[in-house]
Amino acid sequence: MQSRPKKLLEQVQDTIRLKHYSYRTEQTYLQWIRRFILFHHKQHPKDLGVKDIEAFLTYLAVEQNVAASTQNQALCALLFLYRHVLKQPLEEPIEAMRAKPSRYLPSVLTRTEVRAIMSHLSGIPKLVIQLLYGSGLRLNEGLRLRVKDIDFGQRQIVVRDVKGNESRVTMLPSRLVEPLQTHLQQVRQLHQRDLAQGYGSVYLPFALERKYPYADRSWIWQFVFPSPSRSRDPRSNVIRRHHWHESGVQKALKRAVHMAGIQKRVGCHTFRHSFATHLLEDGYDIRTVQELLGHKDVKTTMIYTHVLKRGGCGVLSPLDR
Repeated sequence: MQSRPKKLLEQVQDTIRLKHYSYRTEQTYLQWIRRFILFHHKQHPKDLGVKDIEAFLTYLAVEQNVAASTQNQALCALLFLYRHVLKQPLEEPIEAMRAKPSRYLPSVLTRTEVRAIMSHLSGIPKLVIQLLYGSGLRLNEGLRLRVKDIDFGQRQIVVRDVKGNESRVTMLPSRLVEPLQTHLQQVRQLHQRDLAQGYGSVYLPFALERKYPYADRSWIWQFVFPSPSRSRDPRSNVIRRHHWHESGVQKALKRAVHMAGIQKRVGCHTFRHSFATHLLEDGYDIRTVQELLGHKDVKTTMIYTHVLKRGGCGVLSPLDR
């Protein structure tokens, strides 16, 4: 019996997985391609072209008022569709009305505010937030850490497969060595219980699961912050324990900020901003901070030098003289 030809979104999904894109990227690209098709009244993208892409992107900027980064995300999804799935490279440049890039200074906490928020956190959320502030990690980078990524002897953390599938090394704060070791002892006991019950496997990136058939049950590949419960992997349908969900940390942080009485917009990424700003305040070279953050361009890191300027570009108000 001949199998039915795959639908377009199924082809997109297969291509994304073939290229080892993350599950989050897969869901994002599928969403934008679906929206593009619906915008053009369910016409097949192979019958559409540059002008139709421009119309969709202009609609996002003008009617939906999306941020420049959101519009660019939609463009990346459509370029992926035409280049890698439909095999129809777009010859003409795309000249849609672009959303205006926002130039904003990141929200940064003082050291006193950081301590106040930490005092209202406990358990895994506190440990994760301490890593974000102490090592300059993004939330997903912290949650995706594997046991092998933490080097207690060298006091360092290897952050793997970040943006662009690159890795970097950052410091492991001495204050977190003992709490992390205690936490990992509990995680190991959980892993041993999973193994005894016939589970204990973890998702492995790229083709490692085929290359090393038993590595998914190995201790060193386990997540540092495993989920409290097992769940079915959406790609392989294997029941396994994933890492903690972002929302668990975000909700705990929101409560802590409220209890600390901080009158700022604070999210998990605020602690990465604070990490960079406080290092610059302490006199560390901007290139060092760039390397710790994993920024490709020093211009991205330079934004924290603007945060250091108090008030209007560091100018002393005449009222304060």
